[in-house]
Amino acid sequence: MNILVVDDEKEIADLVEIYLKNENYQVLKYYNSRQALECIEKEQIDLAILDIMIDKIDGFEICKTIREKGLNFPIIMLTAKIEDKDKINGLTLGADYYVTKPFNPLELIAIVKSALRRYTKYNETSSNQDLIKEKELIIDRKKHKCTLYDNEIDLTPIEFEILVYLVQKKGIVVSSEELFENVWKEKYFDSNNTIMVHIRRIREKLGDNTKSPKYIKTVWGIGYKFE
Repeated sequence: MNILVVDDEKEIADLVEIYLKNENYQVLKYYNSRQALECIEKEQIDLAILDIMIDKIDGFEICKTIREKGLNFPIIMLTAKIEDKDKINGLTLGADYYVTKPFNPLELIAIVKSALRRYTKYNETSSNQDLIKEKELIIDRKKHKCTLYDNEIDLTPIEFEILVYLVQKKGIVVSSEELFENVWKEKYFDSNNTIMVHIRRIREKLGDNTKSPKYIKTVWGIGYKFE
């Protein structure tokens, strides 16, 4: 699998490359965003690790460009910035994970493996039971495809899995903790606003009215419910 690594701190980029290659991943490493953007145009990429603070075009812009091109491979934001607003910004633009420097390389590799497992499983052959229909909304888990009124909705792997989980729990209120721990497979913390950001993005893509949503409703103080 090809993993894009973009970081203008050479020591960090080289370290990440070593650990990824030890796991037999192919690494496309760049120290500047211009070359990284050129790579995105030419190469098949399965996952990207992007530093936020990088030369003239930062990681946010690279992330935005990737999603605007309709590419849905996982994106890990790697950065020294720890403010909530930066994390929300990255998630809003389509990032899936946020890793703060300094970090343990082995933990980063674990995140990479988890993200790739989630991403590749949508491309595996499976049974017709993976076709979920809810009136005008159709979710094909085998093809990792979601359509609404016959229009394809471009969802990232995380957004896709969140929607699938909520649809499968139709009519049942799902807490943020349950949703996070079943999708991310990690421990949930009360201050974690990741779910809120992703729900907002899914609603936008479904054309759902945020004040009076038709599909994903907020049950204040508890969680979310698909109707």
